[in-house]
Amino acid sequence: MQTPDPHHAAPEIFDRAARRTRRDRAAPVYGDHDFVRATMLDGIAERLGAVKRDFVDVLDLGSFDGAFVPPPGARVARCDAGYAFAAAHGGVQADEDRLPFADASFDLVISAGVLDQVNDLPGALSLIRRVLRPDGLFLGAFAGAGSLPALRGALRMAEAERPAARLHPQIDVRSSGDLLMRAGFALPVADVETLNVGYRDVGRLLGDLRGMAASNLLATRTAMTRSTLVALAQAFGAAGDDDGRTAERFEIVFLTGWAPSPTQPKPARRGSGRTSLTEALRKAGPPPPSDPA
Repeated sequence: MQTPDPHHAAPEIFDRAARRTRRDRAAPVYGDHDFVRATMLDGIAERLGAVKRDFVDVLDLGSFDGAFVPPPGARVARCDAGYAFAAAHGGVQADEDRLPFADASFDLVISAGVLDQVNDLPGALSLIRRVLRPDGLFLGAFAGAGSLPALRGALRMAEAERPAARLHPQIDVRSSGDLLMRAGFALPVADVETLNVGYRDVGRLLGDLRGMAASNLLATRTAMTRSTLVALAQAFGAAGDDDGRTAERFEIVFLTGWAPSPTQPKPARRGSGRTSLTEALRKAGPPPPSDPA
C-alpha cells in the first residue's frame, strides 16, 4: 500500500472515522441528493469527450453510487472511503491519500466530489499521479472556494458572539492548479463552474449536505445548540427572495492533469525565442489610427 512519508505527514484536519460513518449513512439515500456530483460528472464527461484516445484501465476514486460511466471497452475499478459505497460496486475501501494500488496501474483516473475532504490533498494528488501510467489522464472535480456563501453568512450571524468551525476549508482554482504542478502533473489545468440552487429553508440545505456526505467532518467540530439552529434558520430565511427561496452556490473546481511522458509537448525553453518584440512589431506595420474621441 502506498502511504505518505510519516515524517512529513499533513495535519489531520478531517475525522477519518467520522467520514467513513457519514458516507455509510448517506449511501441508502444518496440518489436523492446527488445533484452536485452529477454536475461534476457531466463536466468530467465533457472534458473526457474532447480527448481523442482510448483508455483501458480506469480508476473511479470516490465512487459513491458508481454513477460514473467509463469509456467504451474500458475496465473500471471503484474506490471509496466508505464501506457501503465501495462494497455496492465491488470496489476497494480506502482514503484518497492512502491508495492501495501499484504504480502505473491506470491510464485514466477520475475523482468527483471527494478531494475537498482529504487530509493530505498534496499527497493524494501525488499518489494519483503515481498510479497513472506515463501519459495517463487525471480528471477531478470538487466544491471549491466560494461555495455555500449563504450558509456561511447565516452561520456568522447565528454565532456572532461565539463563532465555531462549521464548514470545511476551501481551495480556490489558482491554488488547485499549483497543487497539480507540485504533484508532478504535466499540462495542468484548473477551471471553475458555478451551480446555483434555491432553498426554502436551511433544513433542506443541511439535509442535502448530509445526503451527499458533505456535512461537517472537521476533527475539531462541535454540535450546534438548539438556539443556534433557530438563529441559523432565521438568518438563512432572511436572505430569501420574494418567493421565499434563498440562493445558494456551489463553485465546482475542475482539474485536468497528465502523468509525464517523453511523448508530450514541452513548453518552449525560456529565452529560446529568436525574434525580438521590437522586430515583431516592426514587421506587423504601424498601428491603425485611433477612433476620434
